[in-house]
Amino acid sequence: MTRRITFPHLILNHALPWLLLLLLGSDNAESRNEDHQTYIIHMDHSHKPSAFLTHESWHLSILKSASYPADRNNMLLYSYNHVIQGFSARLTPSQLSEIEKSPAHLATYPESFGKLFTTHSPNFLGLKPNSGLWPSARYGQGVIVGIIDTGIWPESESFHDKGMPPVPRRWNGRCENGTAFSPFVCNRKLIGARSFSKGLQAAGINVSKEYDFDSARDFFGHGTHTSSTAAGNHVEGVSHFGYAKGTARGIAPRAHVAMYKVLWATDTEESAASDVLAGMDQAIADGVDIMSLSLGFDQTPYFNDVIAIASLSAIENGIVVVCAAGNDGFPRSIHNGAPWITTVGAGTLDRSFHATVTLDNGLTFKGISYFPESVYITDAPLYYGKNDVNKSICHLGSLNPDEVTGKVVFCDNSNRIDTYSQMEEVDRAGAYAAIFLTDTPDIDSDEYYIPSLILPTSAGTSIRQYVTGKNKSKVKSMRFILTELGTKPAPHVASFSSRGPDPISPGILKPDIVAPGVDVLAAVAPNIPFIEIGNYELVTDYALFSGTSMAAPHVAGVAALLKAIHREWSPAAIRSAIMTTAYPVNIAENEIGGVPATPLDFGAGHIDPNKAMDPGLIYDADFQDYVEFLCGLGYDEKQMKAVIRRNQWNCSQESTDLNYPSFAAVFTNETTAKNFSRVVKNVGAEDSIYHAVLEFPAGMNIRIEPSTLKFTQKYQLLDFALSVEIDRESPRVSYGYLKWIDQYNHTVSSPVVAIKT
Repeated sequence: MTRRITFPHLILNHALPWLLLLLLGSDNAESRNEDHQTYIIHMDHSHKPSAFLTHESWHLSILKSASYPADRNNMLLYSYNHVIQGFSARLTPSQLSEIEKSPAHLATYPESFGKLFTTHSPNFLGLKPNSGLWPSARYGQGVIVGIIDTGIWPESESFHDKGMPPVPRRWNGRCENGTAFSPFVCNRKLIGARSFSKGLQAAGINVSKEYDFDSARDFFGHGTHTSSTAAGNHVEGVSHFGYAKGTARGIAPRAHVAMYKVLWATDTEESAASDVLAGMDQAIADGVDIMSLSLGFDQTPYFNDVIAIASLSAIENGIVVVCAAGNDGFPRSIHNGAPWITTVGAGTLDRSFHATVTLDNGLTFKGISYFPESVYITDAPLYYGKNDVNKSICHLGSLNPDEVTGKVVFCDNSNRIDTYSQMEEVDRAGAYAAIFLTDTPDIDSDEYYIPSLILPTSAGTSIRQYVTGKNKSKVKSMRFILTELGTKPAPHVASFSSRGPDPISPGILKPDIVAPGVDVLAAVAPNIPFIEIGNYELVTDYALFSGTSMAAPHVAGVAALLKAIHREWSPAAIRSAIMTTAYPVNIAENEIGGVPATPLDFGAGHIDPNKAMDPGLIYDADFQDYVEFLCGLGYDEKQMKAVIRRNQWNCSQESTDLNYPSFAAVFTNETTAKNFSRVVKNVGAEDSIYHAVLEFPAGMNIRIEPSTLKFTQKYQLLDFALSVEIDRESPRVSYGYLKWIDQYNHTVSSPVVAIKT
């Protein structure tokens, strides 16, 4: 199991029921011989006959018309009312074909499967109990955060309700009864918990006690971790087997939590699109303020992207949608990049975990380790493979148990061989412990199942000289559980964090923001062993996870804090405040390899919650702006209906130049200039005067008109135009910044990126 987690008025036609009966009749014998498959069916509900009081009754009628009696009760999985207007069902190809002939049919989405993409991070983000965003937002009091994930462990101390306010009256949700889950475990912190697995089970993946709980209870631990990161309550004295000791708290510790379990602990760790849609649909109906998803599906145009479609519906309802960018770690690998979604990449914290090894000659080295404190090694022989280079690398089958049993093995990994496979080899051979040598560690916190640490290759020379000398080499001591704060430089972009440009809309810079996503400590489910040490299986209530899955709930928590202060702000306004106050300081390189990073890696920069509370200016956008953006993509009528769930829309101002807080200029061989227009709203002082400051490298030129914005009242709107030019000899990716600065020390910063295709 990896811990790098790694989803108007209607015109009614009374004659339509008879028409549907004719259209949907099918050859029952043929249906019996065909395989069933799950489909998500998007319907035009303006065609719903008035005889049906509910959409679900209409959907059932459609399915019964297309089925022989034995199938009627099992075909319908979900009827959707918010994310899309339609349903999901098990159908044969013939049945699907008949449904698609109906004039009410808009689109069909075959079932698809997605995947999963703290004690210190609040401090790292600058959140303080006596000043700034935390006390101003009353720690997120009154805000409801909906988590779409693997479920929740309700008994975790992170979900106790001490100090929590009453449940908001507007809340429409509830806690469901299920396997090992009673509604009575919910409280003023955990106010809702539901599970959705019909799509998964329809695909033949049964939910059982062996693999999961058939309820909202978390088996895998991922949902518990993301929930407690976003909005967990204060819990003192937690750690990861001794590392990162301190008080755990979520980013919005007084916000309420609602869990929508759509991901299940299967061998493939996948989720069914029909279940994800059902969870998001229910979250909208229940009345969440923030929706956080640390999952994703394959990249696809918006009219086929179930998360994009569902998120647009949530945005229309005023819900901020925050999604993980993905863990693919290479260019054009962004997931969840729709411009109405806040897309989050992962950065490192200024915290590191170490062990030390002291050799018998007095030399001491400090390396990376997460091994629990249960072992303290002294006076152990050090083994180096008798100068055999192959053996010193510790590749599979290279070590002789007769030679290494009871010894500390030094694995000289200068050729970048996978550390975890070497650990397996050392363990197989019966060694006591290991020292690994590499500058490219790729091993997670739950994989240190033997006493070991990782040293940089710079330590190799001294250790080789000692271990190959005339005297017998020995490890005098190995000590574990050293947590250090202030590690510099930080943050870095995590090596696994997905990069832009966005493959669907490269003209929208993604990710939007970077937040802590490496070694985040939060609550987990204590029902399964986190790590095996020898013959012992160790469980824990709190653990270190890494992934953009961990970064997204940090931003969801900040969004909850901002929502508590600015209830009137739109989701776009909240995202704008987060982006324009982010900082690019110390983020000039990637985590691994020293490769210069660009906004394609980190978006607007690293989140700075306290500054986001008072951004000065915001780049706002509403539902109509997104409609015009979609119009500019050239979608046909059916594709537009699938995304916006309407029969009529206005495309008079169609443009892909959305009023976004960042600028991405995509250039072909024939173009060297790009123009943008933006509108900013003053949310600061009435008499604010902003002057533009432009920063850009050689080979790139940015112009702006006007260069001064004079506001005379709060909420006033002013527009400006920005142009980007590049030389033909400029690099493939170049970038600068537009910064609006006023007399009250507001700095409204936007990255301006030029991308050559």
